[in-house]
Amino acid sequence: MKRFFLFVAAATMTLATEATAQISVDEVTPTTAKPEFGNDMKTSEVESDFYSEAKHRAERLAIRKERNLVDFSANLHGSLTAFSKYWKASGENTITILANINFLHTYKKGKFTINNTATAKLGYNRTKSNGGWFKNVDEIALSTAPQWDMVKNWTYGANVKFRTQFARGYNGDNLVSSIMSPGYLDASVGFTYTLPLEKFPLKINLAPLAMSATYLSNQMVTERYGVPEGDKSKYEGGFSVQLDFDRTWGKNGWLRYRTTAYSFYGWITDISSNKNFVASETKPKYEHVVPTLRWENTFDIKATKYFSTQLYFQLYYNRAESSHLQVQSMLSVGLTYTFKNK
Repeated sequence: MKRFFLFVAAATMTLATEATAQISVDEVTPTTAKPEFGNDMKTSEVESDFYSEAKHRAERLAIRKERNLVDFSANLHGSLTAFSKYWKASGENTITILANINFLHTYKKGKFTINNTATAKLGYNRTKSNGGWFKNVDEIALSTAPQWDMVKNWTYGANVKFRTQFARGYNGDNLVSSIMSPGYLDASVGFTYTLPLEKFPLKINLAPLAMSATYLSNQMVTERYGVPEGDKSKYEGGFSVQLDFDRTWGKNGWLRYRTTAYSFYGWITDISSNKNFVASETKPKYEHVVPTLRWENTFDIKATKYFSTQLYFQLYYNRAESSHLQVQSMLSVGLTYTFKNK
């Protein structure tokens, strides 16, 4: 058996020494052409400060808020007085309702400023004796005042104001007023000085060129309000002075005081009629006009956000209407709503 293994080992060694392998390698010449790469992707440049519609709207809103001031308030006040059948002291059942609306809009851009105001007042009362509703307060007032900055605290521009009433007014059975009867239009051109004190915001308007007009469209009214018989309007020329003050006290604006004093002094009467320009011994070309004065004062006292008390006081003197000083005062309590954008 040993001999068999020795024989196999010898044969294996003999075959290993005689085996050979041959490998041939071909010569390869490398190419010098550069490879080309294709790119089908579309590219676009993007700036870091990209456009945002939301950002644009926010910026526009901030600019509008900075340039525009809106102040709106509405009041509904009333009072009720009632007495029993056996009340011995004198007294009469009375119901009074008064509604007020005040709107102020100020727009400012650069050296230009325009102030627009609108106020409306309408009040009715009812007593047991008259058996019906009668108005005791009725007025619509609109004004606009474009101004341009001139020097420090001084501006120049125009001031236009118009006022009339909503409904008809009676004195007994006589019709004494209706819409545009009377109607008043005041227009002036001049200068405005603003006091540079935050705690005393007073504005003084001096208008060397002013016009005051009175309209009487309804010829059925018994009062003429200075309009000549047969005419529907009267225009006067002169100059005017106006003072405005508006201030709020308290963190929540619990007290607000507003006052406006307007005075017109004229020297040309009825400039719309050519016949009045004919000078004569009885009627000169330029006729002195008694000054007109209108002074309004309003106190708003807010007890809560929606509950307030209002005190209104007015002095009015117009020689064309009456030779006496007219006085109006009101004290009312009720609901209120106020909106301010800043």
